[in-house]
Amino acid sequence: MNKSLITNGLALITVIAGYTLDQTIILSIGLFALSGAITNWLAIHMLFEKVPGLYGSGVIPARFEDFKAGIKQLMMTQFFTAENIDRFLKGDSQSSDLHLAPVIEKVDLSPAFDSLVKVIMESSFGGMLGMFGGQTALDPLKEPFIKNMKTSLADMTQTESFQQLLRDELEQPDVMADIQQQIEDIVVKRLDELTPQLVKEIIQEMIRKHLGWLVVWGGVFGGLIGFISATLL
Repeated sequence: MNKSLITNGLALITVIAGYTLDQTIILSIGLFALSGAITNWLAIHMLFEKVPGLYGSGVIPARFEDFKAGIKQLMMTQFFTAENIDRFLKGDSQSSDLHLAPVIEKVDLSPAFDSLVKVIMESSFGGMLGMFGGQTALDPLKEPFIKNMKTSLADMTQTESFQQLLRDELEQPDVMADIQQQIEDIVVKRLDELTPQLVKEIIQEMIRKHLGWLVVWGGVFGGLIGFISATLL
């Protein structure tokens, strides 16, 4: 269900009905609801798309390199620590598959979500969110973000190319600093395969599903303000 389309459609129908029936209150409700819904829809759209002349739009694709750097730091400081590598090398390193999914499942990805929230709040969209509770309006996104990110990371580490590269590197002399640097190079190579479009689609799918309610509430509060305005005039 496309909340934005339905909300804007109902608001537009209200405008047409108010104009056709020459009902000032209905027309005012429709106009204010439509303006509120369209404004919030545009704000969400500006998170992902660069709009000419609108400063701050397209913030997520624009921060693509920061996003990749954050994933790299996360993997090197949480997954491939000296302790984790040493524990793995002392275990069954000859197995055909190197399963990192259990490690990924245990990692706390809350800092990654907090970084994403910080980027959003520092963008022009942060002011719009202030009308709906500020940063707390993004809290419902936390669990879906962490779940999808863990799935994406697990899928990346299970590809044959990643597995082969990791096995080849772990067969090198047991010098921890060198191993960590080699693993970091593998991670960087894999992240270089990500494109701004792919990152945008990953985040867009999660955020649009939940932030669609901003459009709904923009229409509701806009209509309420329109009703109050019409009755006071």
